[in-house]
Formats: sequence, C-alpha cells, structure tokens
Amino acid sequence: MTSSIPLIKLDDFRWEIPVSWKPGMRVPGRIFCDEKNLPKVLSDRSLEQVANVAFLPGIVRYSLAMPDIHWGYGFPIGGVAATDPNEGGVVSPGGVGYDINCGVRMLRTNLTEKDVRPRLKELVGALFSRIPCGVGESGDIRLNAKEMRQMVCKGSAWAVGRGFGEARDLAYTEAEGCLEGAEPGTVSERAYERGADQLGTLGSGNHFLEIQVVEKIFDPAAAERFGVAEGGVTVMIHSGSRGFGYQVCEDSLAAARRALSKYGIQVPDIQLACAPVHSGEGKQYLAAMRCAANFAWANRQCLAHLARQVFERFFERGPRDLGMDLIYDVAHNIAKFERFTVDGKERLLCVHRKGATRSFAPGHDELPEDYRDTGQPVIIPGDMGRNSCLLAGTRRAMEETFGSCCHGAGRALSRTAALNAARGHSIRRELEERGIIVMARGEKGIAEEQPAAYKDVNEVVETVSGAGLARKVARMRPIGVIKG
Repeated sequence: MTSSIPLIKLDDFRWEIPVSWKPGMRVPGRIFCDEKNLPKVLSDRSLEQVANVAFLPGIVRYSLAMPDIHWGYGFPIGGVAATDPNEGGVVSPGGVGYDINCGVRMLRTNLTEKDVRPRLKELVGALFSRIPCGVGESGDIRLNAKEMRQMVCKGSAWAVGRGFGEARDLAYTEAEGCLEGAEPGTVSERAYERGADQLGTLGSGNHFLEIQVVEKIFDPAAAERFGVAEGGVTVMIHSGSRGFGYQVCEDSLAAARRALSKYGIQVPDIQLACAPVHSGEGKQYLAAMRCAANFAWANRQCLAHLARQVFERFFERGPRDLGMDLIYDVAHNIAKFERFTVDGKERLLCVHRKGATRSFAPGHDELPEDYRDTGQPVIIPGDMGRNSCLLAGTRRAMEETFGSCCHGAGRALSRTAALNAARGHSIRRELEERGIIVMARGEKGIAEEQPAAYKDVNEVVETVSGAGLARKVARMRPIGVIKG
C-alpha cells in the first residue's frame, strides 16, 4: 500500500507526500532519504504513518521522517512532529512511544586502543558482571516509595546527589537531565512497582553498552572541543526508562483514546490517540511522561557511574587520570516544549521526537558554554558490527526539522526475520573473528540485533549530513559490547 503514495522528489535527500494524498492531512509529509535507501523505506507501511501523523490537530509545517524510519506504534520510528498548543495542538503518547526517553550517553577517555585491546575480553566481562542487563534484570540500587517519587522529579540531579556521577555531568545532558513539571501523583502504582529495582540497569532489545575506538575525525575543531581524538577509546550507553516508562505509556493510551471522542478529534489510526495539550488529559500525560523521562536520565546517569567504576578499578587509574568525561546525553523518545521561529514568528511548540534526536545549532542557549560555537553533539549509534557517529547540530535543522536529526541506523529486518537469517550462524563468533567481543544473556538477543538487522549507519549519516541536519565530527568502531 505504501508504494501507492505519490512521493515528490525535492532534491537528493528530500521527498514529500503532498497534502492532497489523503483527505484530512493538514500538512505535507517530509521524508529525508537518498535514492539508494528509498526501497527500504517503501518496504513497510511507515510512510503511511507519516501521512497519518499529518492529521494531528495543531501540527505545524510538516510531518517529518528521518532516514532511519521504520514501522512503529502510531508514529513511525524516526518520526518528528511539532504541534502548537495555542492552535489546538495535541500531544500523542504514540508520538513518544513505550520506551520513554530511550536515549544515548557518550563518554570519552584518555585511553587508547593499545591500552584496551590486550585485555579487552576481561574488560567486557567486568562490565557485564557489574551492569545488570536483560529482560527483567534488577539492579543493586533499590528505592523506596518516597525515593522513587523524589527521583522522578529530579532526574539526573537525584542520581548525582546520591553519589552516582559528577555535577559536571548535568551540564552535558539534554535539559540538564530533568524535565520540569513532572508530577509523581500522575503515575500508577504499577509503574512504580516495575521501576523500583530497575535504576542502573541496561535492559534488553537494542539497548547496549559499547566500548569504541575513534577511527576517523571529520571536524578537528569540533572533535577537540568534544574531547575525542583518533585512536582514543569512547564508551556509549543506550538505555531508557525500562518498565517504568512502558507502564506510563500503557496507562496513558486508554485516556488518550477516550479523549478522541470527548474533543471531537478524528485520526486515521487509533494508535495516534491524542489529547489537546491544554486539556486535563494532555496535562496528565505530559506530567507522567516527564516522570518517565527523568527516570531514564537518572538511569543513564547511574549506568555511566557503574561503567566509570569498572574502568577505574580495571585500569587502576583515578578519575582524573582516566578522563572519563561525559561528552553528551541525548533523548530519542520524548515530547518537549521548545521555541522555534515559524513564518517569522516565534512559537512555543510541543515537539514529538520518536526515534529521533535533538540537533541544536551553534549559539543555542540550552547548550553548555563550551559547545556554543560547535553546536550540540548529535550521537548516532550504528550496529555492533559497523560503527557509530558523532555529529554536531546545525542551523538548517533548526529551520527545517525543529532542531531534529536521526537517532540511529534504523532496522532493516524485524526481529523474527533477523532470527531466521541467523540460523546456522554464531553471530557472536563471527563478530569476535572481526575483533569485536560481545557478551549477552543469550544468543537470541545477539541474533536479533546482528549487524544485518540494521541499515548501514554510514549511509544514514550521509543523508542527514547531505541534507544539512547535522555535520560529521567523528566516526567510532565497536570493539566490545554488552547487551541484554
């Protein structure tokens, strides 16, 4: 069905779904993709979801899709949409997703590959032993009811205040690791139960902790500012709000579905259930979502602290000598209020990013002072067999995509298809033969996340770079991975 969509080619990296394609679309769809990867985008119904998102009341300018787009719940993964609350704009749980504030945190070190390679398997084993990962795995950080409610209000700052990290980390985290307006009373007891023992845990699926080596620098000045150099070792952590965020989304969907008839909203897909931002239902979802977002930031803060502890003990170096500083932490699944100039007028918009990340330009006042002239670090993880990329935000992104960029490579195979493709293979052994040590709870998770299950992140990055949504700074290749 998707192939029947009349895509209009705007240039080498942009395509448009005209507003006339589906009666009810309020804005066009704008897709970022090159000609080579368009067949992959057309292989599922994600472009139909782009068109469906364009039905949302109050949507501004475009329904956007990044080059890592694939089928998701309501919104496609890789979808971005901004709504104007003062023009009847809505907030949709499907525009954020179940893993609220799933995101990536990247740390630099003073180590080189020569320091790590001789003992790599031992180091990966030490990380795997210390950091809980996998479905249902609990951590050592246990919170009572009062502590949970404090943590979901304060996010990363709560973790730092308990000794999990450094005050400096907050300045290098999106929103300083906390969304204001979180209200613990809007979250169900079931969500608190699910999250009580999951702080400082990695989770399963595509979540990971990865040891990487910087193999190429594209922008020496920005790379120096971010603290990365060719041959240096970096650490990337990908996780989110775990069962807590999943339950917040689950609880919110029923209220959003009821809101459709209450407010006379018509959408072509019930998974796009939504409520006006200024309505009681909209405010309640946003307050609960912020709790989950803050949980995720606290979780990644704790994970980074655990990783630092492992590195310090393993290499017998102090924190200053190790130089394991946070480069940046970005959210992937979130709805936030941000100001953008649209048609010459500054407007406060509710920006949904689902499988997309922020890409703020140089000079933005939300960036740390020492990043003001480089732009925001944009962290794009790839698969565990190829590489990941570090980019910087641009003015073009602010003007065209509400300061947004892609969040990863994007799946090319479903998990079932990936398992089928892995039959007769040991993905773990094949990666080890290439110098990449992988540890996980089971072979199934590795097979589901094998390199062939993902698009080539380099092609995705070339698209966002060519489109001007971010500029390339550095490329990192994996050498050690732990997964659930």
